[in-house]
Amino acid sequence: MKYEITVNGLEETKHLAKSLAFYLQSGDVIALEGDLGAGKTSFTKGLAEGLDIHQNVNSPTFTIIKEYMGRLPLYHMDVYRLDDSEEDLGFDEYFHGDGITVVEWAHKIQEQLPEERLTIEFYTEGEFQRRIVFSPSGKRYNELCEEFFHERTSN
Repeated sequence: MKYEITVNGLEETKHLAKSLAFYLQSGDVIALEGDLGAGKTSFTKGLAEGLDIHQNVNSPTFTIIKEYMGRLPLYHMDVYRLDDSEEDLGFDEYFHGDGITVVEWAHKIQEQLPEERLTIEFYTEGEFQRRIVFSPSGKRYNELCEEFFHERTSN
């Protein structure tokens, strides 16, 4: 099952992610997809806020992975510039670690991603409007989405 929501602007994108952070737990993996400027990094900034991370979160374009400490650690990966998806960069340690792993441009390391994960796709619908599609894979992420979207519609 897929879950879809439309947001208007970066602040709504960040607020959505901040709300989602409440439902996350150690070892969760979120794969982000979407065009440049669609809101992936803004979403990650919102997650960081929800995880009580007070550092400035920005895209780790040239370092591939940035780590932030909060209520739970946040491992922010941007694999856009990664040339060889077969190269072992130790992603498994993050995917099965004690924090939340967010991967921008996740399709570039498709073979290395855990089978069970939450994939979130960002579609530009206008200058500020974004359609965001949540695609859970596995029991953990199906339950997470059910609870998260149930809470959103019942408020």
